[in-house]
Amino acid sequence: MKIIFLTQYFPPETGAPQNRLYATATALQRRGADVTILTAMPNYPDNRIQDPYRGAFYRRERMDGMDVLRAWIFVSPSRGIVARLFNYFSFVFTALVVGLVKLKRSDILLVESPPLFLGITAMWLARMKGAKLVFNVSDLWPESAVQLGLVTNPALIKLSTWLEMRCYHRAALVTGQTQGIVKDIKARCTEKNVLWVPNGVDLASITSAESMTPSDIRSRLGIAETDLVIAYAGIIGHAQGLEVVLQAADVLRQRREIHFIILGDGPEKEKLIELKRVIGATNVHFVDRMPRNELLGSLRSADAVVVPLRRNDLFKGAIPSKIFEALALRKPLLLGVEGEAKELFIDQGNAGIAFIPEDARSLADAAIRYADDRSLLSVHGERGAAYVRKHFDRDTISERLMAALEPLVGDR
Repeated sequence: MKIIFLTQYFPPETGAPQNRLYATATALQRRGADVTILTAMPNYPDNRIQDPYRGAFYRRERMDGMDVLRAWIFVSPSRGIVARLFNYFSFVFTALVVGLVKLKRSDILLVESPPLFLGITAMWLARMKGAKLVFNVSDLWPESAVQLGLVTNPALIKLSTWLEMRCYHRAALVTGQTQGIVKDIKARCTEKNVLWVPNGVDLASITSAESMTPSDIRSRLGIAETDLVIAYAGIIGHAQGLEVVLQAADVLRQRREIHFIILGDGPEKEKLIELKRVIGATNVHFVDRMPRNELLGSLRSADAVVVPLRRNDLFKGAIPSKIFEALALRKPLLLGVEGEAKELFIDQGNAGIAFIPEDARSLADAAIRYADDRSLLSVHGERGAAYVRKHFDRDTISERLMAALEPLVGDR
């Protein structure tokens, strides 16, 4: 089976989509698929083409036995809608050109959305390369962009909605990352086969991380071994609403044994650092983005992880990917996400404590519970590890995807 992955995001970039797509591609390859990646020049999350790729329109390389074809993409430090659209549509065009010239005929073309506009390229390339289209939805567009206020133009919303439905109808298989996404698409496309393909955890990497010495991040930050450390690791963006961590730290200023560590980078980081200065939150520590193996070591040194999102109905169907590795490492959650994530990991998995999104007092109370009852950390950590290993083993998830792809090839 020959499979093309079409995605704007891929390693060596860091981030949840990159890690998930790389893991899925390599898992399918281990099961006998011949996988080729068509992606952009690495630029995320810095909005800057990485040095080895700068100035190139096209680059071909080998990564773990896979051909990776890279096309030029427009990047800008601006976060405005015009810059975003130039970013998306530049890759729509260059990926189509590179794909038409460099890709061979294939059986499956799997495209990652968002960005939704890449569906235009996917539909053309699938037809030209004789491939069945598989449309993978990790976030509903344009719905999420509208609710977050990123897209307000009625004509653009109408056009995007038309394109979304066109992609679903053209696809031989639609896959969704959350049950909420799957349910939404099934309700609007009752005739389509929509498969739940959630994010998961690479248990081999977790086993490897557990064999390594935990990070010395506590000593580097001057945090005592007996203090409670709650970590956030990931993109520092608007959707995460990390102000709640700073505000909770302010509430907890008398509890000097409770510390928050925010690991990563993103567009909201400088604002949060300034907020820390304004409120004098000495128990909040910022650490720059680091390689994945170092990140896992740092998480091992924490007592728990905090996973917040803003309070928006859109996020009730969201499952932040950072949950999986944290739980697999036996780190309980302080979860500020309503809806599906809470139902899975708190109500069913009993893997942590839920707090009200954007409510600093609620987060502070959850932190105090762990500070005052350290045995609860171990209980929730063990239950969370058992839950994700049983239900979200990435190897098992990839097996299920492969089983869904095989009949598509048989239908040719």
